[in-house]
Amino acid sequence: MKNNEAADLTDLISRYGDDQKCRNYLEHLRWKDGIRCPKCSGTKISSILKRDQHNCDTESCRYQFSVTAGTIFHDTHLPLTKWFLATYLLCQSRKGMSANQLKRMLGVNYRTAWYLCHRIRHAMAQVPPLKKLDGTVEMDETYVGGKKIGWGVYAGTKAKEIVVGIRQRGGDLRFFHAEDAKSGTLAKYIKENVSNNDVDVIVTDEFAAYPFALDQAGMPKDKHKKILHRDRVYVDGDIYTNSVESAFSLLKRGIMGTWHRISAKHLQAYLDEMTWRFDNRKNPFLFRDTMLKLIASDNLEYKELTAA
Repeated sequence: MKNNEAADLTDLISRYGDDQKCRNYLEHLRWKDGIRCPKCSGTKISSILKRDQHNCDTESCRYQFSVTAGTIFHDTHLPLTKWFLATYLLCQSRKGMSANQLKRMLGVNYRTAWYLCHRIRHAMAQVPPLKKLDGTVEMDETYVGGKKIGWGVYAGTKAKEIVVGIRQRGGDLRFFHAEDAKSGTLAKYIKENVSNNDVDVIVTDEFAAYPFALDQAGMPKDKHKKILHRDRVYVDGDIYTNSVESAFSLLKRGIMGTWHRISAKHLQAYLDEMTWRFDNRKNPFLFRDTMLKLIASDNLEYKELTAA
């Protein structure tokens, strides 16, 4: 495989089976054109091999650093080999990987596995501004969580969480944890993610908020097509929302079959993971590109994750 991309899990273990091999790969990704000082960007570098460190030989700097300096890996007590394995498993599991499963596979405690998963998800999040969707775009909303409590007439309900999905047919996907499904909220997502000039048609179901949302987003009325699910019509030529609904189906299988339980607070993080993996499902260098995002990601502290 080119660019040191692992062909499968056994190949990953063979390539990056110890921390030194992992460090070498991180150096290859981070400093493709030669090692640079992360403090002054100097290129006069000497290495301290016994300590896996480098020294900036620029007179005004003299900074000592390693390949993990200034990255998400810098303060970790977890071996890099386990970071690599966890990243690969999250990349290759179509319906995600639970912290409990990762705990068993990596031989770590649950808190470590949970924190590790969230740090990788945080790195996977796409950073705006993103390329706007064009061509044929499908938009829909779905509801997750919120099981009933109790039985019969005494049963109460938990509020379900709203997920808005926008997908370019044959292209990228966007998932959003929305506060509500009002026209103003939907218009905001349309404005930020759909190109008014380059979109050919936006397909939705008959939900009453969509015409108002599209109007508020400045979308021409003739570009809006509806599929009438209430009349049990699911395909009318090229008018359907099956593409975005298939992405919803994958998300719900992940929630039901893998994660089992997701708090509203962290729902967007799981949506970001699912979106990154979905948009890169045909990318032969998914692991490499995810590692690049980990190197560039800011650190997500545990106290931030667990704050009320």
